[in-house]
Amino acid sequence: MNPSDSLPPGRLDRRTAIKWMMAAAATVALVDRLPLGAAPAAGPTGYGTDPDLTKPYHPGDYWPLTFTAEQRRTATALCDVIIPADATSPAASAVGVPDFIDEWISAPYPTQVRDRAVVLEGLAWMDDEARKRFGRSFADLDVPRQRTICDDICYAPEAGAAFKTAAAFFNRYRDLTSGGFYTTPVGMKDIGYVGNMPTPTFAGPTPEALKHLGLA
Repeated sequence: MNPSDSLPPGRLDRRTAIKWMMAAAATVALVDRLPLGAAPAAGPTGYGTDPDLTKPYHPGDYWPLTFTAEQRRTATALCDVIIPADATSPAASAVGVPDFIDEWISAPYPTQVRDRAVVLEGLAWMDDEARKRFGRSFADLDVPRQRTICDDICYAPEAGAAFKTAAAFFNRYRDLTSGGFYTTPVGMKDIGYVGNMPTPTFAGPTPEALKHLGLA
C-alpha cells in the first residue's frame, strides 16, 4: 500500500513535503544564507545526511514531525488568516502549507531548530490570547476575531510592549507561510511568475550571444 493512501484528507505525503521543505531551504530568503548540511552551532555529532529525495518516506523516517493535532489546527487557521482564499487562488492550507511548516520546524538543521521554538511558542501564545479574549482556542474563532488578534502583532515596529515577542513570531510565521505558498505552482501562478517557459516573443539567443559561447 502506498503510505499516502492512509493520510487524512488534505495532508501531503512525507516525500512531497520534505522535497518542498528542502527546496525552500535552499533559497536565501528562508535560510539566511545557511546551507543545508552545515554543522549546528553546538554539539559535535551533527545530524546525519540530508534525505535522499529519490526514495519514498514512511512515518518516522529521517525526523519525526512536530505538530500535535491541536497545534496543527492553530497553524492551519493562522496560515489561512495570512493567505486566505480569494477569487484567483485557494487558501494557504488548501495547498499544504501547514505540512510544509511542520516539516520545516521538524528538520534538524540550525535555522529550522531555531524556528521550531519560535513557532511552537507562538502558536501557544495565539491560543492563550484567543482564550483570554474570547474564551475559545484560535482555530475555533471566527475570522474577524482571529484578525483582531493578528492586527495587534502583524507589524512589529508598532506592536505594543506586551506583544513584541508575539509580533516577532508572527513576522517569521508569515515569512514561512508566504514562502511556502509562493513556491507552489498555485502560488507562482497567483503572482504571475512564468519561470523557465517558452513565450511567443522569445526568439532564442542572439547570434552575438551564440558566437560569444562558441556555439555559432
